[in-house]
Amino acid sequence: MDISALVGNTPVLWIPELWSGGDRGFWAKLEGSNPGGIKDRPALHMVAEAKRRGDLAPGAPIIESTSGTLGLGLALAGLVHGHPVTLVGDPGMEPLMRRLLSAYGTRLELVAEPYSEGGWQEARRARVRELTAAEPRAWCPDQYTNPDNVAAYAGLARELAAQLRRVDVLVCSVGTGGHSAGIHRVLREHCPGLRLVGVDTVGSTIFGQPARARLMRGLGSSIHPANVAYDAFSEVHWVAPAEAVWACRRLAAARYASGGWSVGAVALVASWLARREPPGTRIAAIFPDGPERYFDTVYGEAYCQEHGLLDGKPEPEPDEFPHQSAAEATRWTRCANVARPA
Repeated sequence: MDISALVGNTPVLWIPELWSGGDRGFWAKLEGSNPGGIKDRPALHMVAEAKRRGDLAPGAPIIESTSGTLGLGLALAGLVHGHPVTLVGDPGMEPLMRRLLSAYGTRLELVAEPYSEGGWQEARRARVRELTAAEPRAWCPDQYTNPDNVAAYAGLARELAAQLRRVDVLVCSVGTGGHSAGIHRVLREHCPGLRLVGVDTVGSTIFGQPARARLMRGLGSSIHPANVAYDAFSEVHWVAPAEAVWACRRLAAARYASGGWSVGAVALVASWLARREPPGTRIAAIFPDGPERYFDTVYGEAYCQEHGLLDGKPEPEPDEFPHQSAAEATRWTRCANVARPA
């Protein structure tokens, strides 16, 4: 059996809204059921398409920047297609993730300092450019701009359409912009009235907020990825780390299904929508991964206490901004006026 066949056909799970556990709730697409998480899908697709076009020669090295999950996907794609993989991370990458990537046969390099503009993300990308220039046969997927990253999620969208029949609101975390754009583009063919809600982290620049140091990994960005489909979003929410931690732990206790920063942030917003939308509204939320890699952060008592992440239940309502740059979001905040930042 080809190990790539383990990717896809992930289950959906009904989640009662997190504040009260009442009758209203949302459907979670559990992408943590893939071997490495949601980014197994784009990693396999980007590599396959690059080989088909001749951009990636047989046996040539793959070099890319990652905060973790895409690295797992590229490790899988390298095994499936026969390519060595070099990944560039930063010191914020969890020790478990570093060990897993090494165990899966990748070469991992960590940059030492963030850039003044673009932070760790731009420092990683610059190192990728250096490594790629030094190896003439190397290929970089460039997940932030590669349209194959977006196209890779067509299968996930079709799975959701088959599983739920109708989706009124799709809730996605936003990092590279790939899965929100790719799922929405195909799912709206089945559900013409579909609304897309984006979930970002405080301190991320994607939707026009100032760049700040960020605890939450897997969502948010210090750059403006080209794959973000700004015109598709009906609203965006920024979520703070303590709020995501509360949601992750509440999910685990209530439904035995949880994940990391992105999962907590998405669940918080999807639960609020379940309370606010008219009865019968069908909400689907994408859970990109499972909880395993977060054992010493989201689920680590010492880490959470050190960073003040155990402050209790979040406020039941977000702050509201009239436009994306009205002020700096420091807690859960919503804006229904989404535009591409200048």
